[in-house]
Amino acid sequence: MLNISGLAQRLCDGVSRRSFMQVGTLAVGGLTLTDVLRAEQASGSGTGHKAVIMVYLTGGISHQDTVDLKPDAPAEIRGEFNPIPTSVPGIEICELMPQMAKVADRCAIIRSVVGQRDEHSSFQSLTGYQMGIVEREGFPNFGSVVSQVLGSTNPVTPPFIDLFPTMKHRPYNSTGAGYLGIRFNQVKADGEDLASMKLRFVSSDQFGSRRTLLRQLDSIRRSAEDARLLGMDENYDRAFDVLTSSRLVEALDLSSESEALRDRYGKGSPKHLGDGAPLWNEQLLQARRLVEAGVRVVTVAYGFWDTHGNNFAHMKQHLPTFDQGVSALIEDIYQRGLGDDVTVVVCDEFGRTPKINSNAGRDHWAPVNCAWLAGGGMKVGQVIGSTDKTGAYAADRPVDFRDILATIYHNLGIDQSEMIRDQTERPVLILPSDVRPIRELIA
Repeated sequence: MLNISGLAQRLCDGVSRRSFMQVGTLAVGGLTLTDVLRAEQASGSGTGHKAVIMVYLTGGISHQDTVDLKPDAPAEIRGEFNPIPTSVPGIEICELMPQMAKVADRCAIIRSVVGQRDEHSSFQSLTGYQMGIVEREGFPNFGSVVSQVLGSTNPVTPPFIDLFPTMKHRPYNSTGAGYLGIRFNQVKADGEDLASMKLRFVSSDQFGSRRTLLRQLDSIRRSAEDARLLGMDENYDRAFDVLTSSRLVEALDLSSESEALRDRYGKGSPKHLGDGAPLWNEQLLQARRLVEAGVRVVTVAYGFWDTHGNNFAHMKQHLPTFDQGVSALIEDIYQRGLGDDVTVVVCDEFGRTPKINSNAGRDHWAPVNCAWLAGGGMKVGQVIGSTDKTGAYAADRPVDFRDILATIYHNLGIDQSEMIRDQTERPVLILPSDVRPIRELIA
């Protein structure tokens, strides 16, 4: 990745073109560092910014057993859990979520999410479209849209970092920039992108010596006939600055946080559940640290909730970890004065069947689902929408799942009805024209 010698075409002075260009193309999510740095020069930088943390629940969590319990329904629908009161009078959630109950005044719970399809993929949550449409049309990840529209907040921090691990079920994995082009892809934590920033394969001494060597070759570079190599000195210096910057490495290192705060989040485990994601609470704390370091969008794949069998045993084992981690993230955002700037969204691909099956599980159910939102300067402490007496269909105020993305864009200062340009300069809508931010949340 940091080759100084190469086998490609040599210039008139005998120096390989590849020798220089490889240092200039240290990739961050598919975008060369020199491109990143030039784009950042154009967009400027700042200290304060709007950001979003999306927590995607792989597999589809049971809305009837979390935020939309039906205690008066028949036993085959009601399930095993009882509702408990929250910090907002009149709002009740599952008894396995006492910490979430305490932060209900900082949340908006949507009980009537509609429009999703029965498919196990992250595509609906991340792009606003079903998987087949995304694969055919190339609709981009919302984080890539944010990257294009808003750019980076500072010269050494990418706008979009994806903490998804690589999961066995491929459609759970994060989508890319699609028709926007690879320069707006996310930096992935589960791969070589962040590893490059940590200099996994190059010691600090080696890195310093290579920088010295490049500077010694400045006179040769200036004499090269290829104009593309002229005026690159500053970009090379800044590329090295990105790779040697401690900003992202420190954000991912939790050792500087107090033991009390780390205990509040809990740890969970990096071990994958099923063919989905780990239930790893440390990633939630990393997400908060990343947005404070200047990242605009952080996506986290969290847990595995495809409970066709043993739904209640699974919930008893894993929902308390969810309760601890997600409530800690929401609480932390507000305690650190980020409640107006950082939007937290917890969502998934569909709900679960009202009727419990013969394996004590709940199957896929696309007609209605739930979501949690917090921060972003939104009007929180409320429930939006309701379902019928069995939790099967929206009875009041259906909310299209794409309206959640529209709300995210609104909170970031992006008008979702405006055009962006794909890599061929073709103008395209960010979201369909009938999609709107959730009016009850807009302050």
